[in-house]
Amino acid sequence: MIQAVAASLPAASAPATPSAAAPVSLTLEVRHETHYRYAAPVSLAHHLAHLRPVDDAAQRLRRFELVVEPAPSQQRDSSDAWGNRQCHFSLVAPHDELRVVAASRVEITPRFARLDATRSPPVAELATRLRYVAGSPYEPALEFALPSPYVPRLPALREYGAGLLAGGRPAAQAALELMHRIHTEFRYESRSTEIDTPLAQVMLQRRGVCQDFAHLLIGVLRAHGLAARYVSGYLLTHAPEGDDNGGAAMLGADASHAWVQLWCPGTPGVPADGWLGLDPTNDCVPATGHVRVAVGRDFGDVTPLRGVIRGGGAHTLSVGVSTRRVPAAGRSGQAPELLTPGSMEPRTP
Repeated sequence: MIQAVAASLPAASAPATPSAAAPVSLTLEVRHETHYRYAAPVSLAHHLAHLRPVDDAAQRLRRFELVVEPAPSQQRDSSDAWGNRQCHFSLVAPHDELRVVAASRVEITPRFARLDATRSPPVAELATRLRYVAGSPYEPALEFALPSPYVPRLPALREYGAGLLAGGRPAAQAALELMHRIHTEFRYESRSTEIDTPLAQVMLQRRGVCQDFAHLLIGVLRAHGLAARYVSGYLLTHAPEGDDNGGAAMLGADASHAWVQLWCPGTPGVPADGWLGLDPTNDCVPATGHVRVAVGRDFGDVTPLRGVIRGGGAHTLSVGVSTRRVPAAGRSGQAPELLTPGSMEPRTP
């Protein structure tokens, strides 16, 4: 199995409450390039990509292009069980390189500008709603309260959040404090972990990257009976003025980024779907600098690019991500060509 994963970058800190002065909207362009070079020809390949950003009321997808070289013999788009857009493609001709480039333009409006975490339902109330009881109505969020391959149920996870996630505390407020604790006590260190580094090891070494911190926050929330899901996407290098971080450098920018959503329906300022965004890497509630691509139980559900191949031998992988703000003057009229060959030098993770 092949997984294309962009590496992450080094450290900063930020407040954990959303700003009332957040801009109405922001238009961003993202270019994500993955390039495999194989030591021997690949005779057959099947790949699955999660690269198309979410298109909803708070994130309007204005343009999306996907280029695969060499051209696939088969390609189809579909939606998975959680509504993520995904692309399946197959190559049956021998090839010694694979290049996949996705380019997007999105207009983002803050989803949580009026968040009042202190009026969130209590932890115990949400945990009770998520318990399975024979004959009672099924709550779809329940599947995000259960262990998953990258987020096992560990006693240490429950212990880590025991003081914060007391049953009577407002769930959103407790989660914000937990997010801040992880940001403070764990060090962001690029290349300090691998894709398959166990969560237990991350807890012991107290360092990792955005994927690790997302899994850690999810694991602690689930250990206390709450539903939390993994979000994959992109991040501006510097937070927009008016966002939580007010122009500060963002960790995990210029790469694929990961954060978390907590299920806390009925919380003022949280959309009707009940999911509140939390970015433990940057200690903030996502606003206009975060581009959502897909949600799942953990990283394994939303890997940007994965596949199976026949042949190939050893291979090298380079991944490059560029996220930029589109000036107001560039938002109207015809969009510029997004997929200009060679316009971005891939970065080796």
